[in-house]
Amino acid sequence: MHAYKYQGAGNDFVILDNRDGVIDLSNKQVKWLCDRRFGIGGDGLMLLGASSEYDFTMKYYNSDGFEGTMCGNGGRCLVAFAAHLGIKKYEFTAIDGYHRADLLDYGDHRCIVRLKMRDLPLMPNGASPVDIQNEGYFLNTGSDHFVIFVDDVANFDVDGEGKKWRWAKRFPKGANVNFVQIEPDQLRIRTYERGVEAETWACGTGVTASSIAAYVRGAKCRYPDGTDGMRVKFNIQALGDRLAVDFLPQPDNTFKDIYLTGPATKVFETDIDIDPVK
Repeated sequence: MHAYKYQGAGNDFVILDNRDGVIDLSNKQVKWLCDRRFGIGGDGLMLLGASSEYDFTMKYYNSDGFEGTMCGNGGRCLVAFAAHLGIKKYEFTAIDGYHRADLLDYGDHRCIVRLKMRDLPLMPNGASPVDIQNEGYFLNTGSDHFVIFVDDVANFDVDGEGKKWRWAKRFPKGANVNFVQIEPDQLRIRTYERGVEAETWACGTGVTASSIAAYVRGAKCRYPDGTDGMRVKFNIQALGDRLAVDFLPQPDNTFKDIYLTGPATKVFETDIDIDPVK
């Protein structure tokens, strides 16, 4: 099998071209490919598939071998991968629905991708999409996230506190946990990721959720973009690289036109034999 390795802000992925539809991996095979000792190694694995309606499809698996929810950094890496395959347009579907992306800068290895994330409408019961709780903020930006604000994220116990909240009873399906420090010119974010069961170097849906939670908390950074009103933009420092999130808050406390921008880099490509994996 011919496989590719990409990383977005240190969030790394195995990617396979499955436009012919012949790749059918078991959970154990996905887990083995993501293993950093015995396989290629990655926080997850993605299949780029064919689509009759859009330019391609995205199927994402966590490193535990099971299909996961939307991955923002993964989506940007898949767009860079599509560009390297010669695909010129970037409208695709993932598990959470439709996405599109713009290639802001193209390189044979490193690209800068601006990816449109899902809107955050009112909940079915009419409630705000951001559930403000005593300890943090819960919202779904394609994946469930619990956002906690801290004073010193560099010295915070992300592993210990991440495990605690990831398995909290209030989250029956589990949740990714983001720890955020608000600074004058940026957000500094670390994430404990569900399915990886460890801290990752970045999380795209996590920085998106953290940016919206920071705005709700009062960290406002508005600017007129000349076309659709006053947008909010946050620059973000993750462990692996810098990212940016911008969006349009609505009067009814919903959020639309949400974009995640950052690098997506091809690390290598290789042939790998997965026959021994049962």
